Amino acid sequence: MRNWNTLAQEITNWISDYVLENDIRSLVVGVSGGVDSAVTSTLSARTGIRTIVLNMPIHQKKYQDDLSKKHICWLKDNFNNVEERVVNLSKTYDSFVETVSVDEVSDLALANSRARLRMTALYATAGSNGGIVVGTGNKVEDFGVGFYTKYGDGGVDISPIADLLKTEVYQIARELDIIEEIIQAAPTDGLWGDGRSDEDQLGASYGELEWAMKECENPSNKDLSEREREVLGIYQRLNKSNSHKMNPIPIFKLYPID
Repeated sequence: MRNWNTLAQEITNWISDYVLENDIRSLVVGVSGGVDSAVTSTLSARTGIRTIVLNMPIHQKKYQDDLSKKHICWLKDNFNNVEERVVNLSKTYDSFVETVSVDEVSDLALANSRARLRMTALYATAGSNGGIVVGTGNKVEDFGVGFYTKYGDGGVDISPIADLLKTEVYQIARELDIIEEIIQAAPTDGLWGDGRSDEDQLGASYGELEWAMKECENPSNKDLSEREREVLGIYQRLNKSNSHKMNPIPIFKLYPID
């Protein structure tokens, strides 16, 4: 059985080593109120390195904003190297919406614009404090179904939990004593005004998608149930349609490498 405390310490050490090797002075993390950002910001704080956490609401549901605030307060109570920034981007987003032709911009494009505004705020903070932006994506999101915004929450400098399945993130969250309310909250990207969950958007739970990811990598050759076939189809469709996010940017090669 995996020792989750040991794994948490290994990731913390990995972050510290990267910072020391690259002469970095601070770690910048966006805190959404979800378990992924809670774990990532806590692992960052555990390094003892200056950790700047940003709460960046854009017309957030109150419960999402409250969870973000609760986690930041918990971080500050437990780590004296944590600094809080509140960057309310609601008016900025509203101005952007007024500027673009809404009739020609889809709801999905506007939702992704929220993530890109947050990325801009994170990099403005990192660039002003000798820091780097620490990514909060997990393995299923980043390398399975591509459930993130290109050049939004996908725009980061390091990704400490990107090789962890969602269930593993939850295990570490419990080991780190993350607030139980955050652990129990339904995962959501916070990009939609109706507060829809990740499962609402994906059509499957993270546990199901983890199974599908493993099944694609190592087929079990067993008879699948109707739901398993459905989930496998969802995973394969998302993996294919979002491959442009997960694969390197195509480059025309004028000078091919022999």
